[in-house]
Amino acid sequence: MVKMKNSSLKSVLGILVFLCGTSLITAQSSTISGSLGLYVFPANGQNAATQDADESACFSWAKQQSGYDPLNPTVAVGKEVDRSADGSAVGGAAVGAAGGAAIGAIAGDAGKGAAIGAVVGGVRGRRSKVVGDERQQQANNQAAAAETERLAQDYNKAFTVCMEGKGYTVK
Repeated sequence: MVKMKNSSLKSVLGILVFLCGTSLITAQSSTISGSLGLYVFPANGQNAATQDADESACFSWAKQQSGYDPLNPTVAVGKEVDRSADGSAVGGAAVGAAGGAAIGAIAGDAGKGAAIGAVVGGVRGRRSKVVGDERQQQANNQAAAAETERLAQDYNKAFTVCMEGKGYTVK
């Protein structure tokens, strides 16, 4: 008989508990349903081999029905926004020039006021386009992420329907 100090015994027990827990986690995620984040209960007393075969059949069926393969997932990509110049700087410059000319006329030099207004208006017009383009790109990226999520959810629904049809409870 080997005698251990209390702290050594606790360490050994802790390691054993960790290893057992790790193997249980690995067993859950090594199944198809586990990799999808689903829990499947064999409600009709199916054994593990039957459940594995049923999960494999449902994997293929769900892939066919949804058009989505969780092993090679489709990732939607947001449409790229056209960031090229579109005349917004020119339009802003024209508005700025008109405003600058009016202010310059009051101050005594309409030409100088128009020039300053054109520069400021052009910068504002371009800045406004850049901000608008960035907002549009963010919206496109969010829509693409939502589409990717929808595809995965459709697959999970199809897999769940198939497993429930084979007599399993799925959550």
